[in-house]
Amino acid sequence: MIPAFSIARLPRIEYGRGRLAELPGLCRRHGRRVLLLTGRASFVDSPAWPALQQGFEREGIEWARETIAGEPSPERVDEIARRYRERDIDVVVAIGGGSVLDAGKAVAGLLRVSHSVMDFLEGVGPELPYPGPATPFIAVPTTAGTGSEATKNAVLSRQGPEGFKKSFRDEQLVPEVALVDPALLATCPPAQIAANGMDAFTQLLESFVSLRANPLTDALDLQGMAHVRDSLLVWYRKGEAAEEAQDRMALASLYSGIALAQTGLGSVHGLASPLGAFFPIPHGVVCGLLLAEATRVNIEAMQAREPDNPALGRYAEAGRLLEQDPKLSEADAHRRLVARLKDWTREMQLPRLSDYGVTTADIPKIVANSRGSSMRTNPIVLTDEEITAVLEACL
Repeated sequence: MIPAFSIARLPRIEYGRGRLAELPGLCRRHGRRVLLLTGRASFVDSPAWPALQQGFEREGIEWARETIAGEPSPERVDEIARRYRERDIDVVVAIGGGSVLDAGKAVAGLLRVSHSVMDFLEGVGPELPYPGPATPFIAVPTTAGTGSEATKNAVLSRQGPEGFKKSFRDEQLVPEVALVDPALLATCPPAQIAANGMDAFTQLLESFVSLRANPLTDALDLQGMAHVRDSLLVWYRKGEAAEEAQDRMALASLYSGIALAQTGLGSVHGLASPLGAFFPIPHGVVCGLLLAEATRVNIEAMQAREPDNPALGRYAEAGRLLEQDPKLSEADAHRRLVARLKDWTREMQLPRLSDYGVTTADIPKIVANSRGSSMRTNPIVLTDEEITAVLEACL
């Protein structure tokens, strides 16, 4: 019997090289006034920027641009929303990495709602129900990792000892359009390829073993993991020349966003939230660094306490997929999966937690703040000691 499942709202997806040229026309369907969010410089310094400006001019579009530097804060989102709330913005467009897309999503959610985003953030404010409506939003990723173009989550951060990393989350925030143009990935530097690629793989694997996994997300997760297997290191090594690898990684990232939006995630993302809040660690670095150890600990915990947990078979399936060997025993597949993930982090030279100032003394606070929504769909409830073991192995 196939268990019942639901698939939440998804964006219209436009995928393919050169599709950025269609963005002005997509905007024009909503009106003439566009609020554009980008990163600080990388996109506007690229050849794509003057071509996009010319397209806006041809369509008679009036546009204003705001920049997002680093992970977006509630204060920055509120500031942008206040500035443009009375300007009758017809559509918000975000072009950039996950931080830019999340900021755009949140701003689009606030332009027609007279609230601070703090009123809607999970776990830190009054958690009011979001009334909507959101302004139409178009997401254009320039990295391959977060999958934010396919989700209803806008992740916002306030960094420091009392910091947090929380989501503004509602189906009305799902982008109207996810415009995925792999040509925009060409200039990603190696460190960004590594971090974002490992973020995508983490989302694929965690959603595959999630308590809410379903047949549709399974298909996307397996295909996405195969794309990462075949493409991540090729792109990391060859850079701009690896066009086919960029195409596949753009798809893997998109699949990971679709899947996580339906299934939730797991222990890696549970830990990424406090680590990203308390320390200046890029999200993808956290995912890449923790994934092998979190996978090992999950497997060992299920073997010890829940040997019939179906996620053990799913981890084995992922190991066989990465090794391209369907005959591996479950135990060998588990070992090879963890070893392969460790090999990736070593080859792509991901830093350690200690490189960002994390010490043994910080671990209890991180553990205490790790049991958010992502931990609730981890395939097994981990003890504090098991979560501590993951962190200690990554210092």
